[in-house]
Amino acid sequence: MIIGVPKEIKKEEYRVGVTPSGVDELKRDGHRIFIETGAGEGSGFSDNDYIAAGADITSVGRLFEMSELIVKVKEPLTSEFPLFREGQAIFTYLHLAANRELTEFLLKKSITAIGYETIEKNGGLPLLAPMSEIAGRMAPLMGAYYLQAVHGGRGILSSGAVGTRPVKALIIGAGTVGANTVRICAGLGMDTVVINKGVEKLQRLDDLYRGRIRTLQLNTMTLMEEIRDADIIIGAVLVPGGRTPVLITREMLKMMRKGTVLIDVAVDQGGCFETSRPTTHDKPVYTIDGIIHYAVANMPGAYPRTSTLALTNATLGYIKTLAAKGIDKAVGTDPWISSGLNTYGGWIAHKTLAASMNMEYKNVREITN
Repeated sequence: MIIGVPKEIKKEEYRVGVTPSGVDELKRDGHRIFIETGAGEGSGFSDNDYIAAGADITSVGRLFEMSELIVKVKEPLTSEFPLFREGQAIFTYLHLAANRELTEFLLKKSITAIGYETIEKNGGLPLLAPMSEIAGRMAPLMGAYYLQAVHGGRGILSSGAVGTRPVKALIIGAGTVGANTVRICAGLGMDTVVINKGVEKLQRLDDLYRGRIRTLQLNTMTLMEEIRDADIIIGAVLVPGGRTPVLITREMLKMMRKGTVLIDVAVDQGGCFETSRPTTHDKPVYTIDGIIHYAVANMPGAYPRTSTLALTNATLGYIKTLAAKGIDKAVGTDPWISSGLNTYGGWIAHKTLAASMNMEYKNVREITN
């Protein structure tokens, strides 16, 4: 198979879809890999590194023209739409539930679009997990930074000092993002509270931290009570393939103290705060009603070397499956690949996505028959 890895063009996105070692493995399997000139520079991989691994370095136009499968990190932007061929395949983070324009483009072009974030295996999300881990560990650090008075925050040190209280961090969600956020918050000495709908994940965290954190069941009354004295509130909620539910409304901002920091890790799926809108690393925050909002949609992109290596470790096996079986056979016969299928043959092929878009859903068998 011919695989193309273009350079990411999203603002301040320095990750790359495949590392040189990944190229080497794909090449050994008999595939041809095109890498766009300079695609790996942001992650510390030169064109010469890719050439040594067996890749062809080329322009973005030739890459899209020649490739059967496009492997990226982030979703295609509008300026990339003209590069795609009818019926081409793409493997990347898509987050389509909050992006109708991209969804409609993929349907119009009959693109086979497989989302990293929707592949499910053994009850987990293996390709979302490594980036969720990084974003979760970043969130408390960003919150602590913007709590500084110079940034408009409340001027509270994460750990506090002798005779003073530490920061109170409220984490909404106890999945991969939430669990990793708890790890850093507790390590920094914050008063850590995590709330979640289900009790099983809360039980695991409670057993792990043995009284060093507090766990609460998520409901509206509890949430309104806890946000009143929280210094950092981190939204770590996920609906695989669907739009994130709004849990904190604009009206609820009035209940918070001025200088509180909101971190919306779920912003690329619509966000769990009503006042969230995607930001970038060069302008990561904005303030509404005295509340600081951090809503960078590609948080792990701030640490591209770590993120790229972690991502390729997770995605390479799936890329090899797609390349070995061929796109149509892979999505039709491999249960894990098909679980990640978002669009196929001009139809939405992911049930949760279709529901969030209020559009018709068809599974692979219905589309191919």
